[in-house]
Amino acid sequence: MRKRFRWRIILVAAALLLAAWYLYPTARLSMMSAEERQQMDPEALYNLEKKTIKLGLDLKGGMHVVMEVDRENLTDEEAEDALDRALEILRNRVDEFGVAEPVIQQEGSDRIIVELPGIQDEARAKKLIGRTALLEFKLVQDPEAFHSVLQKIDAALVEAGVTAESPEKSAEASDEAAPEPADEAPDLFEDELTPEVETPQEDLLAEKPFSAQLLGMGREGDLPSDYFVRPDDHAKVNALLNKPIVQAQIPGDVQLIWASEEETIQEQMFRRLYLLKKKAEFTGKTLKNARVEIGQGMDLKTANKPYVTLELNKEGARAMARTSAANIGKRLAIVLDNHVFSAPVIEEKIPTGQARITGGFDMNEARDLAIILRAGALPAPVEIIEERTVGPSLGADSIRMGVRAALIGLAIVVVFMIFYYKFAGLIANLALLLNIFFVMAVLTGLGATLTLPGIAGIILTIGMSVDANVLIFERIREELRAGKTVLASIDSGYSRAFRTILDANVTTLITAIVLYQFGTGAIKGFAVTLSIGIVASMFTAIVITRMIFHFLYEPRPQAKISI
Repeated sequence: MRKRFRWRIILVAAALLLAAWYLYPTARLSMMSAEERQQMDPEALYNLEKKTIKLGLDLKGGMHVVMEVDRENLTDEEAEDALDRALEILRNRVDEFGVAEPVIQQEGSDRIIVELPGIQDEARAKKLIGRTALLEFKLVQDPEAFHSVLQKIDAALVEAGVTAESPEKSAEASDEAAPEPADEAPDLFEDELTPEVETPQEDLLAEKPFSAQLLGMGREGDLPSDYFVRPDDHAKVNALLNKPIVQAQIPGDVQLIWASEEETIQEQMFRRLYLLKKKAEFTGKTLKNARVEIGQGMDLKTANKPYVTLELNKEGARAMARTSAANIGKRLAIVLDNHVFSAPVIEEKIPTGQARITGGFDMNEARDLAIILRAGALPAPVEIIEERTVGPSLGADSIRMGVRAALIGLAIVVVFMIFYYKFAGLIANLALLLNIFFVMAVLTGLGATLTLPGIAGIILTIGMSVDANVLIFERIREELRAGKTVLASIDSGYSRAFRTILDANVTTLITAIVLYQFGTGAIKGFAVTLSIGIVASMFTAIVITRMIFHFLYEPRPQAKISI
C-alpha cells in the first residue's frame, strides 16, 4: 500500500471524526424530548445549546430592533464617533449575553439595527441593549443641605401658587422607568439608619406643597437624614420635581435622584429620594471587571443570593481610597443610569478598589448587570424606534420548506448520478452526502449562523459538488476509450480535470467572498454557506472519491470500472 494512500486515509478519517465531534451536540439536542430538556441542569443545557448549529432570525425567531442614538447633548467631537462606540458596546453586550450570531449594524448616520435570533425574554433583551449603563460614585449630601433645598422648593412653590398634581396629570411628566433591582454596598460599607416614619399632615400641603409629601426618617431630635415617598404619591412628587420652578431652586452642584427600586420599611413600601453631589468622585470608566458570585455565610443580604462584584483598575482604586479616606462617616452612593442602587456609610479607608452590588437579583438579572458593566456605558442615550418579533412557528415553516427543497434537489441529483454513471455515480453520491455533513460541521465549528438564504446556499452546493465529479468521470471515460488501464485512467482523469475544477471553484469562491464583504444580513448567510460548500465539495470530489477509487481498484488493477 502506497504512502499517499495511507495519508489520505488519515486525513479523511481525521476530517470525519472532527466533523462528527462538532455535530454531536446538535444531534444530541435534536433527539432530546421537551421533558428531558426541562429536567436537564440549566447550565448544562445552556452549554449544550452553545455548541449546536446556530439558526438565524428567519429560522429560529427572535427580535428585530431599530435604535436611534441621541447625540443632541454631545459635543461635535463626541458626536462624531458616538455611533461607532455604541456599535462596539452593543456588540460586546450581546456577545456576552450569548445570542447566537446576532446582527448589529449601522443604518444611516444615527441608527443601529439589532437582530437577536432565538430570544425568548424580549423585555430582558431590550433592557440589556437599551440601557445606558453609566456607573457613577457620588457623595450623599448632609441632612442640613437637604433640608435647605426642601425649604427653598416649598417657598418657591407657595409663592407661585403651585400645588401637587394628581397622578393622572403628572404621569406624562414622570421620567421614571419600571423599577430595577436594588443593589447594596461594598463589604466595608455599613448603613446605620434606624428610622422612625413621620406621616405628613394634610394641612401642611398648602404651606409645604413639596416636602409635606415626603416622609422624613432619622434619629430622634435630628433633621431627617433620609426622605421617602409612598408608591401612590411618587407620580405627584416626581411631577413637581420636574417643574422648572423646582429645578431652579436646586443648587448647581447637587441633584435629587430616586432610588432604583422601592424598599420595605415597617411592612410598607417606599421609594427613597437622595440629594447627591452632582460631580462624581469616580465613574465606571475605571471599572476593570464585573462578575457574578453567590453569597455565602449568614448575611441575609447575600446568603445564597447572586450579587455583582466590582473590581476597579489602579486609577479607580486610588480614587476610591482617596474618596473614602476623606469622607469617613459620610455616605457614598452607587449610581447607575441616574438611579441610586445604594448609599452606604463609609466606615474606613478602602484601598482595595473592590466593591459589590447586592440586592434582590435572580441569576439572569445579576448576569445582565455584570455584562453591561463590563461592556461599558453607551456614549449617548439610545431609543428603540422600531421593534419586530419573528415567531418561532414562522421559522419552523421556513426550516421545513427549506429541508424539503434540499431533499428534493438531493434526490434528483442522486438518481441522475446513479442512472448516468452507474457505480461511479454511487461514489459521487457518497461524496455529496459527506459534503453536506462537512458543511454543517464547519458552520457549527465556526459559530456561523444558518439562515434561510444559507439553506439556499447549501442547495446550490448540492449541484456544484457533483459538478466536479462529472468533469472527473468524463475525463476517466475518455482515458478508458483511449485504451488505458483503470488505475491509469483514474489518475489521468483526476489530473486533467483538476485545473478546470480549481478555476471554476476559485472564481465562484471569489464571488462568495465579495458577497460576504459587501453584502448584509441575508446575503452574508448565503455567502457563508456557499463558501464552505465550495471548499468542502473540492475536498470530497478530489480527495475522498479518488481515495475510494484507489481503495477499490489498486488491489485489482485488471478489474473493470462501472462508469
